[in-house]
Amino acid sequence: MDQKSLKNLALSLSDRLLSEKEKLSSQPFKHLYIDNFLPMELSNNILNHFPSVDNNWNFSNDSEIEIKYRTKWECEFDIPDHIINFVRILNSSLFLKSLSNVFKIPKIIPDPYFTGGGLNVTKRNGLLDVHVDGNYHDATGLHRRLNVIYFLNPNWQPEWKGEFGLYDNNGEHCLKKIEPINNRLVIFDTHDKSFHGYPDPILFPINDPRKSLILYYYTADRRDIGNDVYQDPHSALWKKKNFHDKKGNLKRDKFE
Repeated sequence: MDQKSLKNLALSLSDRLLSEKEKLSSQPFKHLYIDNFLPMELSNNILNHFPSVDNNWNFSNDSEIEIKYRTKWECEFDIPDHIINFVRILNSSLFLKSLSNVFKIPKIIPDPYFTGGGLNVTKRNGLLDVHVDGNYHDATGLHRRLNVIYFLNPNWQPEWKGEFGLYDNNGEHCLKKIEPINNRLVIFDTHDKSFHGYPDPILFPINDPRKSLILYYYTADRRDIGNDVYQDPHSALWKKKNFHDKKGNLKRDKFE
């Protein structure tokens, strides 16, 4: 896709996000999902070139809180050719302006380091415990504000489980489940009360795992005080760890 075509697509998708603004929900925390987000030709192209899991992926293997794979992207040059254009769109100023408009969060920027972001794969019996995400970006000193998830599961069936669960602000009760269906984009406000996950082992077929692309967005400003429970930098805080991180801590060192 040439630059002009790519920009036109970015404009179209940014306008699409704005047009879905009225569907933004505030319960249990701000979130929005959009179906059939990409033209099917592009969505299928991404899926057809989705790389196989190998030794170049990070593997989280904690039977209590996280069993899944994630790519080791450190910069955009690590992203496969048939996926990079979509990432460029999601990280473009055009799309960022629409994100800011919809979620009322000014001055959003993407993460060129892709810390924690990238392609995700959860195989059969994998899971992701209920948690809130880390709040601080070591490389930039910025504060996490939004998550974007793009699902790539054209064959998904309800009996496979793996729905994206949104929980109350104590992380105790699942108030909403969003099915991980193909070509669905999910955006949500991430803060110290936005508990989410899929804690029950999934039943996806062995040869058809749960697939997604995840990106994170940041601001120099801290979160709203009502949702900024922890003043110190912290990693993900997990329900099964009594709302502490994997090491049993509530905070971590701030790297300069």
